[in-house]
Formats: sequence, structure tokens, C-alpha cells
Amino acid sequence: MSVGLLGLLDDIAAIAKIAAASLDDVAAQATKAGAKAAAVVIDDTAVTPRYVIGFSADRELPIVAKIAAGSLRNKLLFLLPVTLVVSYFFPRMLTPLLMLGGVYLCYEGAEKVLGIIAPHMAHEHEAQADSVATSAQALEDEKVAGAIRTDFILSAEIMAITLGSVPDAGISMQAFVLALVGIGITIAVYGVVALIVKADDIGVALARHDGSSWIAAASRASGRALVLGMPAFLTFLGAVGTAAMIWVGGSIIIHGLEAYGLHALGHAVAFAGEAAAHALPSVGGAVKWIVETFLSGIVGLLIGGISIPMAGWIFVPAWKRLKGILRR
Repeated sequence: MSVGLLGLLDDIAAIAKIAAASLDDVAAQATKAGAKAAAVVIDDTAVTPRYVIGFSADRELPIVAKIAAGSLRNKLLFLLPVTLVVSYFFPRMLTPLLMLGGVYLCYEGAEKVLGIIAPHMAHEHEAQADSVATSAQALEDEKVAGAIRTDFILSAEIMAITLGSVPDAGISMQAFVLALVGIGITIAVYGVVALIVKADDIGVALARHDGSSWIAAASRASGRALVLGMPAFLTFLGAVGTAAMIWVGGSIIIHGLEAYGLHALGHAVAFAGEAAAHALPSVGGAVKWIVETFLSGIVGLLIGGISIPMAGWIFVPAWKRLKGILRR
């Protein structure tokens, strides 16, 4: 019996070693996939704070928490299983679905640009879309829903990039990696967003620091700088978030067209980037990225500009009709 028990313990030890090695493999794969999705993560971090700007201080963190919960739900309950099912059974659908998401990002970004350059047209479009909030709670719900919708598209891109990083892994490994990356990225993004939106409150606390030491003086100076600088920083971050949506959306569509053999647009963007890099070889990598990002943004802005009237003529009437049917 003791020999059998020792054999059982050996088997358990061997299984534990295999499990530990598998966990290490999952962590390594998740780290690699997360690094590849870093650009979209940065865009997600830049986009989200603009949905919180304008609310009272006591509602900022609850709103961020609502958006984070919606983001986690998007990734784990919807995108993870759907991404795996589509990649295994309908792999050709993955690209068009991502392209549709890209069009939505372009639409969202172009709508924000329209609000800046032609506010009256933006208000008309909002009224047509029946999206004007009538109370503070309705405005909060509308902002949270809009943030979760935008996050859904960015999360889909993150999950697609993650899955593309482990194409030869088994389905269980892919599921573990997708879940680990989804949870890790959500915590990182919304942790940073929470710090950003509460930075002015942190500044106020630092500015009230008592004491005559140089540390207290430095604390007060840092606090005043935070309080004075945050409005401009949040405005800048909102602009970056809008640009990020347009750029990411345009990039998704360009890469999607290439997947269908339509390489002309992608080649033109890449050629312009290479030419700029050759012209300034000392900063070639940075210049190439700037040019390609700018051109992808132009493509995204054009697509978004076209999609705004299309939404008003086709999708909004169809959505209102569907809501009317559901209310009956």
C-alpha cells in the first residue's frame, strides 16, 4: 500500500509540474500577445477619459467602474467565445467583422470632429439619432453606453491581435491567453484612466500639504501644477482619443482590404512612410510611423465622414423602427 501511495504521490507531482509549465507557457504567451496589442491599449486609454469629463467628482470613479465592468464583460462573455468560434468555424468572417468595427470607430471619431468644426450640424445629427439626454442620469447612462460600445470595438481588435499571436496553440491555451490578456489589459487601462480623472483631486490634496520643509513645499507646488494643468491635459487627451479612434479605424479597414487582395491603398500608405523614412534616416522609424498613422487617419476620417449621413439615412431610421417594434 505504501508503494502504491508513493506512486500516486509521484504521479501527482508529475501532473503538478506539467500544470506549472503550462501556466508559465500561458503567462509567456499572454505577455507576448499583450505587447503586440500595446498600440490599441494606448488608444483605449486615451479614448476613455473623454466619456468622464464634465461629471461631478463623486461620479467619476463610479462611471469608470461601470465602463471597466462593461469592458470586462465584453471581453470574457462575448468576445472571447465569439473570437474562438469564428476563428475555428468561420475564419473568413473575422476580417469583415473587424472592418465593420473599424467603420464604427471612424464614424465615432468623425462625429466628434464634426462637433468641433460644425456644432450646429452635430446637434442636428444627435437630434436625428434621438441621443439627446434629458437628465443627469440619462446623460451618464448614455456616456457609459457609448464608452462600452467604443471599448467593444477596441477590445475586439485586442482579442484578434492576441489570437493571432498564438495561432498554433490548442483551443484551451488560446482561451487561457485571451482571458489573461483581457483581464490584465482591462485592469491596466482602467487603473490608468481612474488615475487620470482623479489627478486634479490628488493635486488639491497635495496643494493642501502643511509644513515648512522642502518636501512640503515641493508637494504644494506639484499639487498646484496638477490642478492648473489637468484641464488642458484632459482636453489634449480627448483630442488624442478622437484621433486614435479615427487612426485605428482607418488602419483596420486598410489591413482588411489587403486581406481581400486589395493592396493599392495599403501599398500607397507604406510607400509614403518608407519615402519619409529615407528622407530623414536619423529619425526614420518615428517619421515612418507618423506618416503612416496620419494617412491611415485621413482614410479613417473620409470613411467616417461618409458614414455619418449613411447612419442618418439608413441605420438610425432602421434602429428607431426596431425599437418601435420591440416596445409593442
